[in-house]
Amino acid sequence: MRLSDTPPRKPSRPRAAATGSTPSRRAFLLSATAAAAAVAAGLVPRLTRPAHADDARRASDPEHFEVAYSDAEWRKRLTPAQYEILRREGTERPYSSPLNDEHRAGTFACAGCALPLFSSRTKFDSHTGWPSFWMPLDHAVSTHTDTTFGMIRTEVHCRRCGGHLGHVFDDGPKPTGLRYCMNGLAMTFLPQPA
Repeated sequence: MRLSDTPPRKPSRPRAAATGSTPSRRAFLLSATAAAAAVAAGLVPRLTRPAHADDARRASDPEHFEVAYSDAEWRKRLTPAQYEILRREGTERPYSSPLNDEHRAGTFACAGCALPLFSSRTKFDSHTGWPSFWMPLDHAVSTHTDTTFGMIRTEVHCRRCGGHLGHVFDDGPKPTGLRYCMNGLAMTFLPQPA
């Protein structure tokens, strides 16, 4: 066989080096899928929200709260970080709240209106980076369905002022099996007198 009788070869695509700087499409898709699963499972916080989502929810929300202030008044009463969480439904970074490591006897209250929300007796370490409880105090919180970011979750808010606290999941300990995963900045801690 002569060299001129062999069929021409198709040019091959250049490959990334073994230490390559460009990830493969497969690696990209796998990491994107893993990131989406982590967000859906509530393991990655929602750091921002669409600007219109808060307005749309509040406009269609028939609830009236005992404690109600104008947006300007809430901004005066809360720190910028508290405002972002309580009034705009933001989320603090995991492991950033001192309340995550609060183990004294006492009560966790709403940072917006001081309503007692959770007893320290129901707090547990969920290893998620946010203060977690298996049950709120009676008549302390309300919930509604949160469908932002293409997920269906249950949002928890203060029943007196409507401040966003976090979300509740069904992967908590006994006796309820629930995990109220709360933002520490949305709460204050009142130690029980000795």
